[in-house]
Amino acid sequence: MSNGAFDQTAWIFISTYLCSLILVGFIGYRARKENTLKDFYLAGNGFGLVVIFLTLYATQYSGNTLFGFSGKAYRIGFAWIMCIHFMTAIVACFLIYAPRLYAYAKKYDFITPTDYLQHRFNSNWINVIATLILVVVLSNYLLAQLMAMGRAMQGLSTVDPDTAYRQGVILLTLIMVVYGTLGGIRAVAWTDVIQGLVLMVGFSFLLYMLYKHFGPISLATNIIQQSPEVAKVNVPDANRLREWLSYIIIIGLGSTLYPQAIQRIYAARSEKVLRQGLALMAFAPLFTSLIAVITGIYAIAYVPGLLGTDTDRVLGIIMSMIQQNSVLGYWLVVILYAAILAAMMSTADSALLSISSMLSKDIYGRFVDSNASEARLTFMGKIFSWCLIIFLVWLAIYLSDKASLIKLLDRKFDILIQLVPAFMLSIHWRGMQALPTFIGIVFGVTLSLYLAFGGFDFVQNGKIYGFHPGLIGLLFNFAIAVLGSLWINKTSNKPLMV
Repeated sequence: MSNGAFDQTAWIFISTYLCSLILVGFIGYRARKENTLKDFYLAGNGFGLVVIFLTLYATQYSGNTLFGFSGKAYRIGFAWIMCIHFMTAIVACFLIYAPRLYAYAKKYDFITPTDYLQHRFNSNWINVIATLILVVVLSNYLLAQLMAMGRAMQGLSTVDPDTAYRQGVILLTLIMVVYGTLGGIRAVAWTDVIQGLVLMVGFSFLLYMLYKHFGPISLATNIIQQSPEVAKVNVPDANRLREWLSYIIIIGLGSTLYPQAIQRIYAARSEKVLRQGLALMAFAPLFTSLIAVITGIYAIAYVPGLLGTDTDRVLGIIMSMIQQNSVLGYWLVVILYAAILAAMMSTADSALLSISSMLSKDIYGRFVDSNASEARLTFMGKIFSWCLIIFLVWLAIYLSDKASLIKLLDRKFDILIQLVPAFMLSIHWRGMQALPTFIGIVFGVTLSLYLAFGGFDFVQNGKIYGFHPGLIGLLFNFAIAVLGSLWINKTSNKPLMV
């Protein structure tokens, strides 16, 4: 935060808040009923409405997302209001398959996302390709969260920025992995409840402080209209509208396939609780995404001239301006920053738990030691967590001075949505077959990456006439899976497995 480094009292509060998460992890450890995968990764009998809603909320709205949304709004203006639509679309896409997947999970004791695929297709090839996609996408996502932690600490500390970045990555990650290893998904979900409540209340107060400090957003809009940034309040053109549709489809579908999201479907106490939690999630964009967009709009008017990666600092800059305005504003920013840091950790630890469960059960348990006990698999999951996080912390520090995170980060949804037919179509269509499903996934991923990185003139800003390459790949993927399954069903009475 510019001119807004916290004083000692604020640092004591933030440190106490973050270290208290370790206590939550210890309580989660004491609350475990058995040393099994189901207890560690799904909390045994599952979560009630309040916990399932807030753990979904805190996982979906990471601190990195909030900084990114306000930064994107600063770059393109009111057009980024689309983020409210695609965050709402996630809930609609969950309803395509989540209730039925929940029923299967309870009946057959699924632990990892690919447990469903193994049950549905009985194909090791599909299981391996899906696990590979999910681990790669989620590891990249986890890396982005670790780097965001470091960037956030750079803005809070008065020490050398490089030192602050390294300290932030190492210390926050250590807290995260300790409470996650101790308490499993219980500790993660309980911390999500705390962070979710603080984020919702904090952002609501932030909206009030924005109005109090800068005046109504109509005034900010008038200032923009009289500035060189007037295009940011104009009606979007046709290409931007196509981009809107593309974001709504690809993020709506892709976000529901994050492993941590699927495991939260499994972890609900009942289907009724799951449906009620998703219904509440439909309102979340109004008091999170919308406020982030409004913050970006205020920044266009009152913090002009930011370029490049500096635009992702607008939330911190605006909060710094509010912080210096009053005692109430100062402590609001302190509490909100603590919650944002914890939200980054929440998203990261959810990803880490999901990765460890897949490496332990789907890879180690299936291909290395098929006779391993539940306790052994749980232990191996913790070992994988520590090994992976040590590597990613090193990588986050190594990439700290690079121009961008990783190009693949922009392509994660292009890859992830290639699993849509395998999950969402197969759960409703019993005639879907393994071989064309596998071929469709491989072809869809290959085509999406080829279009994205092939250097074609028709690909502008990573999109084809406003649409993400992954959607083109998904069309071919879908066609291969459907037509291939119909052909197999017509020529054979027996399902053909890979």
